Formats: sequence, C-alpha cells, structure tokens
Amino acid sequence: MIGVGKMKQYTNVLDKPLSKGKQEVSLSAFAFLFSELVQYNQTQVDNIAELERRLEDAGYAVGARVLELLCHRDKGNRRETRLLGILSFVHSTVWKVLFGKVADSLEKGTEHEDEYMISEKELLVNRFISVPKDMGTFNCGAFVAGIVRGVLDSAGFPAVVTAHFVPMEGQQRPRTTILIKFAEEVLRREARLG
Repeated sequence: MIGVGKMKQYTNVLDKPLSKGKQEVSLSAFAFLFSELVQYNQTQVDNIAELERRLEDAGYAVGARVLELLCHRDKGNRRETRLLGILSFVHSTVWKVLFGKVADSLEKGTEHEDEYMISEKELLVNRFISVPKDMGTFNCGAFVAGIVRGVLDSAGFPAVVTAHFVPMEGQQRPRTTILIKFAEEVLRREARLG
C-alpha cells in the first residue's frame, strides 16, 4: 500500500512528546486576540493603572507557564540559580520563544544596584495598539512586564517589574523598557553565592 507507514498511536495527549518544531502564531491572530484582551479589561476598570495591573496579571500567568515549558524542553527540568543567568535566560531564550528574536538590550541600572532593564525598540504588544489621548501614558508593555515577572517569580527571583516608554531621538515611537527591580532577598542570596 502506498503512503502507509507505521505511526505510533498515542492513547493520551500527555503521552505525546514535546517537539521543538516551529510553533508560530499568525501575527494578525495574535494582534486580534491581544486587542480583545485589552478591550475586555478596559471595560472592567476605572483607570489606566488598574488596566495595566490587569494586563500584568494576565502576563504573569503566561510567564509562569513559559518557564515551566522551557525548563522542561531545553534544560532537562533544571532552572537558573544565579541572577545573571536568569536575566540572560529571559533576555535571550524566553524573548526568542515569545517574540522570535532576542531582546534589543539588557542593561544594569546605574543608579541602583538591584535594577536591570530589558529594552525593545518596537515591542510586539505595542506595535498595533493606538492609545487614545484620554489614556495618555497607557503602555501595553505591562503584559510583557507580567510575563517577565512570572518567569522570575517562578524561578525564585522575586521582583517588581514595570514597563516604561523611553523617547528616542529621531524615532516617532518611543522604545519600551522593562524595568526589573529585584527583592532584597535575591541580592543577599546572590552575594552569598558570590
């Protein structure tokens, strides 16, 4: 018989192996779903800060699951234990899985020892969003900040993560900076590991 080969039959979806194949989502489908997420949450809140918090909470759940998946697939269920290791993991591996490329930059804050910044010139979640004048400083990057916080918290690196617009000379749109401020316990542990 032509075209008939032996294919392994799985009785349960959990028995199927996790392939590393290209798992891309259509950009228009993502933009539509994300737009709906923003619009739904916008009807549930009274101010911009609350809307950003709800987007961050949605992103947090995604981040926790992304960490589990990537640790299982790529690291044999091992997680990073050092501060620079987890930041590099977020900046490169997590960003590449979520956005198809490594983040533009990862920098240490100059004013505070516990601050790091991940910058992106054109963050995907801000690309197709037009913010009305009455919403002023609203930044959909709060969703990505939530993803980063979910990854960090789940890996044992509690932090406050926020998204900010940073104006750039010669650019119409500002770049988005994800500001990560680690908890004091993370810095103490890092100093102990030394």
